[in-house]
Amino acid sequence: MPVTTRRHLLQFAAGTLALGATGALSGCVGGSAQPSLSSSGAGTILHLVGFSVPKEANGAIEKQFAQTDAGKGVTWEESYGASGDQSRAVVNGLKADYVNFSLEPDMTRLVDAGLVDKGWNSGATKGIVATSVVAIGVQKGNPLGIKGWDDLIKSGVKIITPNPASSGSAKWNILAAYHQVVANGGTETDAKAYLTKFFGNVAALPGSGRDATNSFLQGAGNVLISYENEAILARQSGEDFEYILPDATIKIENPGAVTKAADPKAKDFLDFALGSSGQQTFASKGFRPVVSGTTIGTVEGANDPANPFPVPSKLFTIDDLGGWTEVNTKYFDDKTGIVPQIQADTGKA
Repeated sequence: MPVTTRRHLLQFAAGTLALGATGALSGCVGGSAQPSLSSSGAGTILHLVGFSVPKEANGAIEKQFAQTDAGKGVTWEESYGASGDQSRAVVNGLKADYVNFSLEPDMTRLVDAGLVDKGWNSGATKGIVATSVVAIGVQKGNPLGIKGWDDLIKSGVKIITPNPASSGSAKWNILAAYHQVVANGGTETDAKAYLTKFFGNVAALPGSGRDATNSFLQGAGNVLISYENEAILARQSGEDFEYILPDATIKIENPGAVTKAADPKAKDFLDFALGSSGQQTFASKGFRPVVSGTTIGTVEGANDPANPFPVPSKLFTIDDLGGWTEVNTKYFDDKTGIVPQIQADTGKA
């Protein structure tokens, strides 16, 4: 199973010891994606399987949950990695009570396998636990003068974005890059041409969103395409770089659900994550809350900590693009999808 790389300053625990998450190495964010919490003695062990990016937010929410009556005695065994890989791992037998993926199709895979109830997305938030937007990370001082999407296809730009074969983050990034052209008045032909030039400047396709962040911080490229929250978290951790919120970008929606075989306390945790404390914690780690009216406060690491989540002027959603079934067929199908064809043409598969 893919693993995210080393570090960082945030201890990832919920009343137990995290394995290998307390060290601090330069140029990385996040800790191991291997099962990172274990427990012994009495209590309830919940198994969380998730994509790499919300690890720190989940850890902080778990710690708060442990202070509630429902969360007393609960400890965690966890696995984090690329969203698609994590989803397939659960289908193949990896134990999970609570699953948290980058995008809806990775949850649908579990529904189709009979592991998650068909009504998982019937609640007020439609199964989404947190949101974000695609942003552009650049080196300190922005030496290339990057202002937006158009600058990413210029000579000398070396883009880091995850691999769409494994990463949900990659799909969000690619859809943002493609449809910003359409949102700004371009045609589908223009969008394909842009994405071809975009992939021509891709320097690396790491396995997950967290791996992409770490590759960028280690100097593998000079531009990072990522979640806004991932950029904020890295800056909270002491990384010194900048991020740009494009005028046109996509709203990222990250789902969470309990499995059919889950311990009942997993549902208690999901409810807590969607409550005021949980949503405030998501916001503090750079995620945009999914529950309206959430008190956000100051968010360290944001471009403007007092106004951390400005709304882009041209913010589109997956529903605007026809929904995930249509999107996956059109863009990501191995044989006929636009993206695999462009990757093959540019040698960036």
